[in-house]
Amino acid sequence: MSDDYTIPVDLKDGCCRSCGGELRIFDADDCILEVECANEECLDAYSVEPDAFGDGGITYWPRAMTLFCDAAGE
Repeated sequence: MSDDYTIPVDLKDGCCRSCGGELRIFDADDCILEVECANEECLDAYSVEPDAFGDGGITYWPRAMTLFCDAAGE
């Protein structure tokens, strides 16, 4: 996945539930953020709620909606 179209999650905000590695957000919609582990040996991917990182949904979700809606031409 291109880093141009992902948003890294700060490890102080959240980490991969499988290996503890860094997460990248690679998609979003009105209800979820899609995350993927950046650890090449793990690459676990799953959905989380927009406020999953303890930020009340104000740090990552708006950036993700802007990035992925722009990339999709919406």
